[in-house]
Amino acid sequence: MEVSLIEKLSFDSLSLDEEVQKELFGNLDENIKLIETGFNSKIFLEKDSIEISGEESDVQMVKQTLVSLVDLIRRKAPIDKNIISYAIDIVRSKSEDNLKDLSNKTIVYTALGRPIKAKTVGQSKYVDLISKNDVAFGIGPAGTGKTYLAVAAAVNEFKSKKVNRIILTRPAVEAGESLGFLPGDLQMKVDPYLRPLYDALFEILGQETYNKYFEKGMIEIAPLAYMRGRTLDSAFIILDEAQNTTNEQMKMFLTRLGYGSKAVVTGDITQIDLPRGKASGLKNVLTILDGVDGIGVSYLGKKDIVRHPLVQRIIDAYEKFDNLNSKDKKKNIAKNKGKNRNDRD
Repeated sequence: MEVSLIEKLSFDSLSLDEEVQKELFGNLDENIKLIETGFNSKIFLEKDSIEISGEESDVQMVKQTLVSLVDLIRRKAPIDKNIISYAIDIVRSKSEDNLKDLSNKTIVYTALGRPIKAKTVGQSKYVDLISKNDVAFGIGPAGTGKTYLAVAAAVNEFKSKKVNRIILTRPAVEAGESLGFLPGDLQMKVDPYLRPLYDALFEILGQETYNKYFEKGMIEIAPLAYMRGRTLDSAFIILDEAQNTTNEQMKMFLTRLGYGSKAVVTGDITQIDLPRGKASGLKNVLTILDGVDGIGVSYLGKKDIVRHPLVQRIIDAYEKFDNLNSKDKKKNIAKNKGKNRNDRD
């Protein structure tokens, strides 16, 4: 690596005491190694300073990342490899996000005592939006925590006695197989589509507590069709996979809201499973309700993905492919077919 700049940051300028230093560097300097790799630089710990060497632009980004991470540590936020990678991505992409906006506030604790918190700035803003609006929309790709954080917020409101029940719903749209060919009654047929909602509630409440509230009717998980004709008072209602609602279904859902209730609508407008030619109610409602008081919209992006790092790379690859024109797509497919044929030979 060609070194263009060597710069020293004093411990005083970083407010770096021994405890913060230990957290910043991590076990066996694992955090610093991640930053070095992220910015193609070298970081050395000296007696009373940190020395950074590398290309000038990289050195400046390392400084920015270190300052942000020290601020997080001083706010008692846990630092792990995901946060380090996220900090690097923010700085590298020159994102408008700032780690200072990353909330360290616990939304709710799981049955095992694990605190649930926002893991990205986008998630922090989303959680804040939910708390400040009667109807909140969370739009973004898979893995951004849209549904999980909405369920956590619902449980928090329920435990705080701000609402009397939690209602979770999804449109039962066939994603590649017909409901009619699945075994069992209607509830058994739609259960697989509602499974992500069950999973989130089981983790946060625990199986026993969930069963108790479910039997008392204080928690309800049902397909969207079951919402028709009802007025839902003092409830926290979550509509998941809303990109698969029609315009009529979306209007029906939003007009179920009763006194003392709050609704969160989540969806990914790039993953619509409706029949060809059928308009997505989620896409249209964002235009229809734009500027209406009491309604907030949060757009989560790739940088908010908190699943396996490979998920973000997969989404990037699909976006790149989707942006190709049809001629280039055919060339890529033909090229890969030829490559696979050669591999078999």
